[in-house]
Amino acid sequence: MSMDETPAASFRFDPRFGAQLQTDGRTRFTLWAPTAEQVWLEIEGGDSQSMQPMQDGHHQLIVQCAAGARYRYRVFSDEHAQGLAIPDPASRAQLDDIDGPSLVIDPDRYTWQHPQWQGRPWHESVIYELHVGTLGGFEGVRQRLAYLASLGITAIELMPVAEFPGGRNWGYDGVLPYAVEASYGDPDDLKALIDEAHGHGLMVYLDVVYNHFGPDGNYLAAYAGTFFREDLPTPWGAAIDFRQPQVRRYFIDNALMWLLEYRFDGLRFDAVHAIGEQDFLTEMAREIRARVEPGRHVHLMLENESNQASLLDPTLFDAQWNDDWHNVMHVLLTGEYEGYYSDFTEGATERLARCLGEGFIYQGETTRGGHARGESSAHLPPSAFVIFLQNHDQIGNRALGERLGLLTEPQALVAATVPLLLSPMIPLLFMGEEWGSTQPFCFFTSHHGELAEAVRKGRRNEFAAFSAFSDAATREAIPDPNDRQTFVDSIPDFDYRETPSHAMWLTRYRKLLALRQREIVPRLPGAVAETVEVLAEKAWLARWRLNDRSQLVIALNLRDDRVTVTGLSGITGLLYETQEGTAASAEEGWLERYSAVAWLHTDTQG
Repeated sequence: MSMDETPAASFRFDPRFGAQLQTDGRTRFTLWAPTAEQVWLEIEGGDSQSMQPMQDGHHQLIVQCAAGARYRYRVFSDEHAQGLAIPDPASRAQLDDIDGPSLVIDPDRYTWQHPQWQGRPWHESVIYELHVGTLGGFEGVRQRLAYLASLGITAIELMPVAEFPGGRNWGYDGVLPYAVEASYGDPDDLKALIDEAHGHGLMVYLDVVYNHFGPDGNYLAAYAGTFFREDLPTPWGAAIDFRQPQVRRYFIDNALMWLLEYRFDGLRFDAVHAIGEQDFLTEMAREIRARVEPGRHVHLMLENESNQASLLDPTLFDAQWNDDWHNVMHVLLTGEYEGYYSDFTEGATERLARCLGEGFIYQGETTRGGHARGESSAHLPPSAFVIFLQNHDQIGNRALGERLGLLTEPQALVAATVPLLLSPMIPLLFMGEEWGSTQPFCFFTSHHGELAEAVRKGRRNEFAAFSAFSDAATREAIPDPNDRQTFVDSIPDFDYRETPSHAMWLTRYRKLLALRQREIVPRLPGAVAETVEVLAEKAWLARWRLNDRSQLVIALNLRDDRVTVTGLSGITGLLYETQEGTAASAEEGWLERYSAVAWLHTDTQG
């Protein structure tokens, strides 16, 4: 864009699917229904009209229709001879939940206040993951933006905001990925949230789920049976068939809509290891990179149990959520060993050392399930890995939703916060973590009838293999996901953050994040790991070379006694110490119990 051009005040992206408002006041409706014999469009207050069959199983109709119109499709097949009324699978907004009519929206109605926003470089990311519903919808999140910016956050990450069943849900079992969840607000409310965040200098990332559809409100099998494949099971049922080009287009257009029209600064793709055709990920990333405006920063993240380092190429994906880092730190902090933590208990300190130096712990080794996992990652920059001590999964997928502060020695958690916030990897916080919240974050839904009962039983039976819940009586204490109180109990206790015990945590996070922004972030591009030394069980010393040849040094001791440390005599540039005098003690050869120290050392001979 030249200097004399005015940035657009509105943005729109027209996917191939769904209802697209035209400039002449008409609307184009498109549905992919390859296994339907006939499709009709039903607009409330108007006549039903047959849609025109097109190639590749699409049905389309252009009619006089304004924004705000309510509509459904009626699909006819051998199984549904009288027709089955369905919402638009590419609906932009819904009335009366997932089974209600879809709404035609005007994507140009919202006028952007910060259309010139170009985002921020990836290495500046300090991510704050939040659940929109527990904060009071899009407007509730807007009220927290100034606070988050002052805290030192540079990006907020929203758990999925696509329409889901009922008004309470994590959002990962939706069936209408184009529609904005009505209980949070309308599409313009979401745009206003993103726009205002940009005004505060905050990026906004979004979790998207392209690996499965939820069980409630999923009508696709009735008219698009080839959307799924039965030969590839997933934990959530039949897999999505990404061998179909129309299926790929459906999800790629969804990603482009969020990025180009809603102006999200990045996407986090949930559980991509459950996608059978991995080349889809490459195809999607390349098209996104090609379609985003030149000069604009857009970031793509993966959740991927397969640890595919080959995908972490800046021309494809910027980073991966590093569960390895979390899992081994959790073992060291809590001593827990059941479930997936069993893959990280043996030699945990050495495993953490590998993580700090090379990114992934599992780089082809066999897990407890007997499967080889991962690819070599030592060549990747530290910023290719998003690290966290807590997130929605690691808290909410616990039986009782306990936060880490209730599971470990407080001083040890203080020490662990130092590498989280000062290492060259990208830090992620979960809402409330910064003030040491002990409020649970539970798994919650708002299903009804048989599905509600199945979810309740399934949730409790999920923990039958854990020693603490080995009998049915103890499992009854696991919160019912469908009980409204389970949701209420998960609302962050923001009012407590200024009370004395919590204010100390908040002050600590503010200081560490200010240090990161001032001292670490400018030196991050080109940073590389140098050495990671295991001092003793639960204690290590790590060094990274930054782009100005300075050396970032972090020493951590999670033990209940002090350990010997060498090689720190003469080190300069103390950044942070968890306890006064800890740095001096370390320079003399002792790293105190439950402590961490960070230095930014200028090695004039380096």
